[in-house]
Amino acid sequence: MGLISELKLAVPWGHITAKAWGSLQGPPVLCLHGWLDNANSFDRLIPLLPQDFYYVAMDFGGHGLSSHYSPGVPYYQQTFVSEIRRVVAALKWNQFSILGHSFGGIVGGMFSCIFPEMVNKLILLDSPLLLLESNEVENLLTYKRRAIEHMLQVEASQEPSSVLSLKQLLQRLLKTNSHLNEECGELLLQRGTTKVATGKGLRCPRPLYICLKGLVTPHCEMWQLPYESTQALRTRFQFVEIPGNHYVHMSEPQHVASIISSFLQRKHTLTA
Repeated sequence: MGLISELKLAVPWGHITAKAWGSLQGPPVLCLHGWLDNANSFDRLIPLLPQDFYYVAMDFGGHGLSSHYSPGVPYYQQTFVSEIRRVVAALKWNQFSILGHSFGGIVGGMFSCIFPEMVNKLILLDSPLLLLESNEVENLLTYKRRAIEHMLQVEASQEPSSVLSLKQLLQRLLKTNSHLNEECGELLLQRGTTKVATGKGLRCPRPLYICLKGLVTPHCEMWQLPYESTQALRTRFQFVEIPGNHYVHMSEPQHVASIISSFLQRKHTLTA
């Protein structure tokens, strides 16, 4: 199944780009990449999925070939949820399924909670389920304050953008992400870099990247569901473990393709 087209959708701050595969008349599936990745992360998976669906993999703002936000506008999770709403409105989709990897799955899950009538099926690839108890809300506000302070510090520093060669970018990418192999890293850099006169620059929302580094502390925990709640959820959701790392959908897509295909083609969905 070959790539049908590249899409460029207008938004107030510029444009959102996307890649489309499959049948225009088929059920739509929106594919959401992980943090600092781009639409190329689905290049190896989608050709293995049913050809009678219409797949659109978007680049989140500041990622891939999409426009960066205006200076001073933070990259908040809620903003990415709004991006999904803009994209599906431009595509004139009333109902669709979501296939999200990592951060894309978190954003897609939030969208599904806010607009449940629009989402037929939700497929999450290595996306964490984060539950906060009421006493954690105060900590969450602390994290948000820290993120804002980091954002202001980065903007005040006015540090110039780095310009590196593709080889240097690849080395840096692989060093900071042990789950990526060289071949997959090169695939992401194809769409995640911008050529300039003296080399290539990596396209990423750098201020929020620094904010997220500031949030990784021993106090930031993922809460597990009690056993009873987990059992109740499993009556409504399908959970599958497969061998591989965080980028298994890129490095070994055959491990997940059949599972996703079966779920997409299932006619009778479970009560949500």
